[in-house]
Amino acid sequence: MLNTLLPIVNDAVQAAGSTSDMIPFAAIGAGLALIGGGIGIGNIGAAGNEAIARQPEAASEIRGNGLILSALIEGATLFAVVVALLIALKEQ
Repeated sequence: MLNTLLPIVNDAVQAAGSTSDMIPFAAIGAGLALIGGGIGIGNIGAAGNEAIARQPEAASEIRGNGLILSALIEGATLFAVVVALLIALKEQ
């Protein structure tokens, strides 16, 4: 999937012509990354709460796994935002 996205991003960067033209694209990319991360963390929280309600004796293990998964999603989201900003601020 990444192989199909990279040429599209490269064409958009070349078509924009200047750095100021890429700022709206970067804002959209950063916003989509944050929305995706928020949805992912929300799903982890919902599933974790449901799992704890079904099996209270495993609460500490479920909570620990949820925190690790949330941290991984947060890292991927931050990486996506940084990539969007690097594309926007790239000097031609």
